[in-house]
Amino acid sequence: MGVNASVLAIDAGNSKTDVALIGEDGTVLATARGGGFQPPVVGVEAALDVLASLLGQALAMSERSVAGVEHVSACLANVDLPVEEAELTEALARREWGRTVEVRNDTFAILRAGVDEPRGVAVVCGAGINCVGMVPDGRTARFPAIGRISGDWGGGSGLAEEAMWYASRAEDGRGEPTELARTLPAHFGLDSMYALIEALHLGRVEFERRHELTPVLFATAAAGDPVAGALVDRLAEEVVAMASVALGRLDLLDEEVPVVLGGGVLAARHPRLDGRISELLAVRAPKAVVRVVTEPPVLGAALLGLDHAGAAAEVHERLRAQYS
Repeated sequence: MGVNASVLAIDAGNSKTDVALIGEDGTVLATARGGGFQPPVVGVEAALDVLASLLGQALAMSERSVAGVEHVSACLANVDLPVEEAELTEALARREWGRTVEVRNDTFAILRAGVDEPRGVAVVCGAGINCVGMVPDGRTARFPAIGRISGDWGGGSGLAEEAMWYASRAEDGRGEPTELARTLPAHFGLDSMYALIEALHLGRVEFERRHELTPVLFATAAAGDPVAGALVDRLAEEVVAMASVALGRLDLLDEEVPVVLGGGVLAARHPRLDGRISELLAVRAPKAVVRVVTEPPVLGAALLGLDHAGAAAEVHERLRAQYS
């Protein structure tokens, strides 16, 4: 059967889950992909059943059993607080998929995928916004990142709501004029914000489609609209605020250190947003090196697993080469 399995890497997001069996030499032995991981919706055990199905596929593909897995490295969405990590760690340990288990928020997978060693900060802006940091001695920096009640601003959903707020007030006269009042409804073939509000409220446009308005916001900003531009600039300020606070907590503000950007909004490489982030970060953390992560997050989960095992540098390099 060749190389023994060493790490079961799991990257479980809201919409999709990736698992990978990693050999002790860094070889990817098998992978599988499935649906999202949503314990708040379906319950912890049902959510873990989704992972179990994918693990079964990977084991069958590699003709191995969980008896050979040393460590489970699970980076999971909807695990935002340490108490939730502890709960999921216990639940995964009961499944006996590996001799040891470590559960982290899925933002850590994006960070580790984007750095050469477990040292740096990542800001992720997809549907929501989050930031984590880590250093090799095991210290981490993080935020609750569960919405407005934890002080968050931004993320694709939040940006869409902000854009609609300004556009609605522009159309009815309560706010200043903005092209968003035209571009947002036009995206859905509608001629006014009133029509869009009605369509969303009555379900003629599915509420989940609000995320489609975020690229419209950026396009409107790029065309010179000051209201849309101010929202883009505020997102840049939020990204830099989170990154610089995390760097400060880890005593990295004055060191050359990666700041990794991930998630659909930041990975889209909007010029105004990118430029403003670089400009503001140069003031707050002048030695920080910004990069946009392109590697899959499951690579980060696997690298964290190899870190736990104390794997040699060449093992890490072999694993990363297979995802490049």
